[in-house]
This record gives sequence, C-alpha cells and structure tokens, in this order.
Amino acid sequence: MTRDTKSSPAGEKLLRTVPIVAIRDSVVFPHTDVPLAFGRPKSVAAVNNAFGKDRVIAIFTQKDPRTPNPKEEDFYKVGTISTITQVMSTDGEVHALVRGRARVRLERIISDDQYLLGEVRELAERDFEVSEAKALSKQLLELFKKSINFGKQAEIMTVMRLVSGQTKPIELVDQIASILEMKTEVRQKLLEELSVVKRLKKTLEYLGREVSILDLERTIDTKTQARFQDQMRRTMLREKKKTIEKELGEDEEEFGNEDLRDYRKKIKAAGMPKDVKEKAEKELKRLSQLSPHNPEGTYIRNYLDWLVDMPWSKASANSVSIKKAHKILEDKHYGLQKAKERIIEYLAVMKIKKDKKSVENQPTILCFIGPPGVGKTSIGKSIAESLGRKFVRVSLGGIRDEAEIRGHRRTYVGALPGRIIQGVKNAGTKNPVFMLDEIDKLGVDFRGDPSSALLEALDPEQNKEFSDHYLEVPFNLSEVMFIATGNVLDSIPAALRDRMEVISFPGYTDEEKHHIASVFLWPKQLNLHGLDGRGIKVGKEALYEVINRYTREAGVRNLERNLANICRKIARLVAENKKYPKIIGVKDMRKFLGPRKFSSLVAEKQDEIGMATGLAVTATGGEILFIEVSLMPGRGKLILTGQLGEVMQESGKAAFTWAKAHWYELGLKEDFGQNIDVHIHVPEGAVQKDGPSAGVAMSTALVSALTGIPTKREVGMTGEVTLRGRVLEIGGLKEKVLAGHRAGLKIIIAPKDNKKDLEDIPDIVKKDIKFVFADTLEDVLKVALKKLPVGMTKKTAKRSYQIPTILAAN
Repeated sequence: MTRDTKSSPAGEKLLRTVPIVAIRDSVVFPHTDVPLAFGRPKSVAAVNNAFGKDRVIAIFTQKDPRTPNPKEEDFYKVGTISTITQVMSTDGEVHALVRGRARVRLERIISDDQYLLGEVRELAERDFEVSEAKALSKQLLELFKKSINFGKQAEIMTVMRLVSGQTKPIELVDQIASILEMKTEVRQKLLEELSVVKRLKKTLEYLGREVSILDLERTIDTKTQARFQDQMRRTMLREKKKTIEKELGEDEEEFGNEDLRDYRKKIKAAGMPKDVKEKAEKELKRLSQLSPHNPEGTYIRNYLDWLVDMPWSKASANSVSIKKAHKILEDKHYGLQKAKERIIEYLAVMKIKKDKKSVENQPTILCFIGPPGVGKTSIGKSIAESLGRKFVRVSLGGIRDEAEIRGHRRTYVGALPGRIIQGVKNAGTKNPVFMLDEIDKLGVDFRGDPSSALLEALDPEQNKEFSDHYLEVPFNLSEVMFIATGNVLDSIPAALRDRMEVISFPGYTDEEKHHIASVFLWPKQLNLHGLDGRGIKVGKEALYEVINRYTREAGVRNLERNLANICRKIARLVAENKKYPKIIGVKDMRKFLGPRKFSSLVAEKQDEIGMATGLAVTATGGEILFIEVSLMPGRGKLILTGQLGEVMQESGKAAFTWAKAHWYELGLKEDFGQNIDVHIHVPEGAVQKDGPSAGVAMSTALVSALTGIPTKREVGMTGEVTLRGRVLEIGGLKEKVLAGHRAGLKIIIAPKDNKKDLEDIPDIVKKDIKFVFADTLEDVLKVALKKLPVGMTKKTAKRSYQIPTILAAN
C-alpha cells in the first residue's frame, strides 16, 4: 500500500494517508516516547505494515475502551502521528516503541480491509514562541522538579532531559503532561488544545494538584515513621525491663502492669464459678503476653470487663411479704382481680420454697396477655417492688436477629452480649424481675429466630446454664423472675407459649376506668402540669363523657392523654391569668377536647335489612364488626371484601351454603342462589380481619338480606357456625362483651358452650346486657331478627338434611 499526498489550499497542512491504530485508556502526546502493546489483528497488521515501510502511523484513542473493533465514529478526532522506532513480536502480540511527532485530525477512513487506513491532517500549534509561554514553561519546570523531590515516579532519562532546561516549551508541556496521573478524557482534552499557553496553564494546574497530594503523603509518612520508631523503642525498653525483672527474681504480681493487677483483684472479688474463673484467668494471661498497642488487647479487655461486672454471686434479698405485695397491688392497680390473685399465688409459692434450690421448685414463667394500656408493664414494676428486687425491662418488639437474645460472637467487631445478659448486668443482681415486653412482636428473618433463642432462657429446666455467644461461659438464670407481656397470644410460637403461664388482662369497664381516672390519672396529670394544690376537679359526669365520647379502648392510655390535654388547656389559662373552672363539667369538655369522637350507640339509628353487628378480639382488645350484605342480579357468585383472612372467608361461604340448603325454611325459591350474586362486606377494609367467630353474624346478615327481615340494632353476636347450623364455642368472650358494653349493645348472643365464661364478666356489665346462649343458628335468628322467616315459624320446618324428604312428600 503506497501513501499518497494530496494538495491543499494555502495555509493548511497537507493530507496524509497513513495506517490507523486505536489504543485504549491512554493518549500518545507529541515529543514523547511511549511503549505500546497491540493484540487486535487489525492493529498488529497496521503496525507491521507501517514498520516495513516508512514507519509512520497515526494513533487515536477510543471513546469506549470496551468496543472490540472500533470504527471511525468510535475514535476521538484528534490523535498523534508517530514514528515506530522499535518492534518486537511475541505470541500474536506486537510490542512497539513509538515517538509522537505532531497532532493530527482524522478526516476519513479510506480502507477497513486488513487494517484501518485513513487520511489525516496535521494541526498547527499556536502561541509557542510568545514570552508568556517561556515564563509558564519555567514555572512548570520548577514545579516538576519539586514533584520529583516529593517522590513522583518518572523515567530517569525523561527527568534528566527535562531538568537540563534545554527543552522547548512546546516539547516540555507535552512530555510533562504524558506522565501526569489523569483520566483519559482529561488527557485527550490536553491533546486537542492547540494553544501552547493554554496547555501550559492547564498542565500547571494538574501538576500543582499532584504536588499538593505528594506533599501531604510525605507529611503523613514522616509522622507515621516517627510514631512507628517510637513504638519500637518503647517495645524494646519493655522487653529489657521484663528481662531485668526476671533476672532479679522480682514478683510479677507486685511489679506487673497496673491494669493486670486490677483485673486480678476484680476476678477474685467477682465470686465466679470455678470454670468461669479459669476462663477469665486464661484470657488475662493472654492479655499479659500482648503488646499494649496490639488491637486484640482491646477485645480481651472488653471481654474481661463483662466477665468481672456480671453479678455471679450478687443477689437481692428474697424477702417475699404476701401482705406487702397485696397492699402494693391493691394501692397501685384497680380492678384486674383475677390477675392480681394469680400473682399473689405465684409469690406465695416463692415464699414457701425460697430455701429450696432445685430447679423443679422454680415457679413457671408468667405471661401477661392483654390490650395496650391495661397495666401489664406497671404491674411488673409493682411485683419487683413487692419483692424488693431490681426491675429490668427489655422491649422485644421488632427484633429479628437471634444475636439480640444470645449475643454476638467475640470474633465480630463491636460484638456485645445479648439483651438478657445485658439486662442482668445492668441490674447488678442475679435475681432481678426481668420483663420481656411485647414478646408477641418478635420477628423472623435470615439472621435467625429470636423466639427460638428465648426457649432456653425461659425454660426452668435449662436456664440454669444459659449460654451467651459473647460470654462463652454458662450463666445461671434460674433465679431471675421472668415476666413476658404481649397483646395477642396467637402470634407467640407454640413451643415458647408452652413454657409460660398465661394471665389474661381483658380490659376495664367504664366504672373501673372512672375510678382509675379519678384516683390515679387526674392527680398524676395535675402534678405533671403544675396544677396540684389549686383544687381543680373533674365532675363524675364529665369523666364519663371523656370515657364514652372521646375514647373507646380496653385500656386507659387514651383516657390519660385526654386528661393531659385538659390540664394543658387549664395551664394556659392559669399562665395568662384568665378565669378557669374549678370543677370541670360536661359543658367544658367540648371547649377543652373539641367535638365528640364517638356516638353513644354502635348500631345504626334504625333496624336495617342485611346488617348485623359482630364481636371480635384484636391486639388492642375487644372490637365490634359491622357485617353488611347486598344482593344483586347474577349467577350465584359470592363476593367477600373487607380484607378478610382465609378462615373468615370460609365462614362467609359456610353461611351462604347454609342459606341455600335451608331455602324452604327461609321461604325462598329453590333456585334462588342461581339468579343472584351475594356481596358480604366488613367495613374498615384497611384493617386485616380473620377468625371463625364472625360466622354467626355473617349468617344473620345474609338471612336478613335474603328474607327482607331487618335485624335488631341493639343485638351483637359472636360464634362459629357449621354447615348444619350449629353454633360452636369461641374464645375471648369477656373482651368481646366489654367491647359490646362500651359500644352500647343491649343484647349479646353467644354460643351455648360459652355459658361457663359468664362468671368472668363483671356484674356491672351483666346488669346492662341481656345474654342469649344459642345452640343453633335458628336460636340466633329468633333473637337477632325482627321476626322469624315464615318457614321457621311452622312446626313442620325441617333440617336441611331432610329437605329431599319434604320435596318427595310434596
């Protein structure tokens, strides 16, 4: 291939036809010698062809180094025309030493057969003879010398040539730019800059940055080296000191490290078991053999601190006074008689067996289950007070890491013992009252199952040798009195639930709330807001107004918030020297608390068709549920909405099946289910609902919609229904009844098998509510509907499984 030269207009450089090669992540500057390696076939062919002829080749940088076979559009337009001075071929690659000659622009690619052949035009450079260029080149040369003194890496021949001062500005700037640490894009911009003055300024800027970094690195190295030498000197002196003391026979116990002596004293005073003491002494020996600056020494010190601070032998006096405990519980907690009675029994067992050490004599773990705000945590504090023990509370809500319970291995940075060991250590005694709050809200993920880690801690058969991953030695938890709390029992794993005795906290009646508010909450809020001593009182009717119209809850938390709100309003009036009421009445409530939030009746203002009131238990206590049923033309489709769980959806299907099976008794056509669609909806669709106890309410609402008979608005109901229409027993009757009482229901229908639970209902609630215990769905409909369907009033009404006989008779 011959190279031709074409003529060009006056003042412009001539076009040249030369082989083209592309390089990655590098830029070749004019006036520099650069070793390059070529491995792509076209690049190898171009280098070999150029070296065999006039050794001239044009080198361009790829825009994207990942492009395997670059085309014309993949190059930067400005490159360097170079001369190949040496070539060496090895294993399909070509290593060449090239010297950049001048900047060129790629005009076009002529051929792309064996290698790239293109036309390039040499670019004329500007401002290289002006006085400013000479001044800038001197500054650049001085800065370059400074960078070499600071340790910048460069070829010795290049350094000698530049330092000699004989290099022209146009060559100096390119040679220094080629050895600067810059990105490929920045190098390409310097290559494309034709003004030597501008190129000198930019190179000065980039080299100045490098010099600043090199200066900082040298300062750091100097300080590090000085510190290292000082450490080496100290280490040598310590070793010499040890050797001298050993030769003199001086006792290490007397003349050893002060920290080691302190640890030895603490280990002796800690009262550790034999195996734990041996472990501590072993770690102390390891520490004594380490350099003070060894990072492992910090980990060992932290570990020893935990070992010596644990209350291995410290215990609170186990003085159980039943009379004192009963007084504390009665003074600080109103109501909850069954819970308090069970706690007193628990303490009585502890008093009788306090001198017996066997594990079998340890009482079971208590678990308080109830809605928020009923006093679960506060009653735990009262138990600790009555026993004269320290109280520790750990919230388990949202914990998903097993290490939070068992601790982290010591090999991890920032490792700590689990929350149980931390709580015991903070208590300072080995027998505190330890409350595991929100145990029903433990989570599970890839880091393990915290509830499974609690099994050992809460099992009296195992917790005498509880193993924490951090301590790596057993700790006796058998003397710790564990109390767990939660809102619902269902979310606690069965194995964990089996280790605890559950005490239910159902919630408070309106009368109990009134007593708690007047005796405990109102004086407390007056004191907190600085209003005590001013004789401000809340009237009885006003308190009931807050309880019934501004709160509707099982506990008293929101009640206390509303009382605090009233106190804040009065405090403002006092601060502004305005008149305020001494006795707060019902009329003042709207002024202080705004409009009422709840109506007096839960049911609608009138009896409605296709509407029933159900009762349920949630994490916040008992709740009421409205069941709505709507009919529309269709093909027998059943639609269930309201974010219902699988069990609740099955209750709706069972109700629909019962209704279709009892079409004759309900006075319906035999094929009524084929011509309509049934939509059952439970409002508050944002709240997930599940459970079988809404079956009776769903069936009643469905029968009401199908027959057109309204339901009674003052009737609430609960119970699971079967396909045969039997009403099955449910749980949580007390919580449901209290919720119905708060809502203003007058009649509650419950399964017949739940009649035994009636003794748990407070007498004040029994006076206000009439209870009906049903065995079949027909018993429910007799009470819940305004009247029975025609078929059920006849004495000849048959069960669903006898309907074929009735049809045959007809």
